[in-house]
Amino acid sequence: MKRREFITLLGGAAAAWPLAARAQQAERVRRIGVLLPVTSDDAQYQAWFGAFLQAFGQSGWTIGRNVQVDTRWATANTDSVRRHATELAALAPDVIVSPGASTVGPLLQVTRTIPIVFAIVADPVGAGFVASLARPGGNATGFTSFEYGTSGKWLELLKEIAPGMTRVAVLRDAATPSGVALFGVIQAVASALRVEANPLDLRDAAEIERAVTAFADSSNSGLVITPHASSIIHRDLIVQLAARHKLPAIYFERNFASAGGLVSYGPDFVDQFRRAAGYVDRILKGEKPADLPVQAPTKYELAINLKTAKRSTSPCRIACSPAPTR
Repeated sequence: MKRREFITLLGGAAAAWPLAARAQQAERVRRIGVLLPVTSDDAQYQAWFGAFLQAFGQSGWTIGRNVQVDTRWATANTDSVRRHATELAALAPDVIVSPGASTVGPLLQVTRTIPIVFAIVADPVGAGFVASLARPGGNATGFTSFEYGTSGKWLELLKEIAPGMTRVAVLRDAATPSGVALFGVIQAVASALRVEANPLDLRDAAEIERAVTAFADSSNSGLVITPHASSIIHRDLIVQLAARHKLPAIYFERNFASAGGLVSYGPDFVDQFRRAAGYVDRILKGEKPADLPVQAPTKYELAINLKTAKRSTSPCRIACSPAPTR
């Protein structure tokens, strides 16, 4: 082969190399940040996050091939959540998944451009996360955990279970808009049911134990546990306190009933994480969070722990009328 012909052939091959390389190159890898307000050994969040990953994979995303997931298990500590929120934002992911107001708020303080998909947020409008449910308008959207009217249903169910109850302690977080609003609805319903409602703040384990123990000194009392990262973290303690003081208690999520709590009523949070995966998929494919409406729960669950009901010495009607736990 003549030198000139070789140079011409080499030049043509070189021009084709970028095309061949692009054809063989792996798909573009997208990056997802995940901020969770618990420790990595939290079984409940592991199950929820697992449901998210499973649903996300069904949309054609594979970790290590076309998507990378950066997860931060931040605990419920405020400083830790803020630090991890800052770290995730610095990575500039394509989208961040964030359950609960305790993580969404800090994220929005450090970024107003990176898309955020949330789950289990009680009042995203009241918290300032979105402009409206129909048109979020900013960089965040997702799924609400409760309509405030649900909290009134908790008290109504508890009163039906324990008709002799005249006092109820409401474990809530007064530092969040949802904590204040949920208690307000319970207080209004309590008046109609002739029940005295008392707020108890969710903070650390020692304070929860002191407050519940002090409240339990009086008879005919019950507990309503409202949603917050602290109530999830201290789930076993709260269930144990209710059993120790023989307090009929209602919880917002079925894992409390599975752990020994009397009864729970609330949304299917596993379903919320599955649906969040759908929103992440849509954002990665070009849609904007500002145009994706915030959605309310579509599935609710009532769970009753019959063993706890039968052991209870309080006047619980369900103890005498067993019904299947679901």
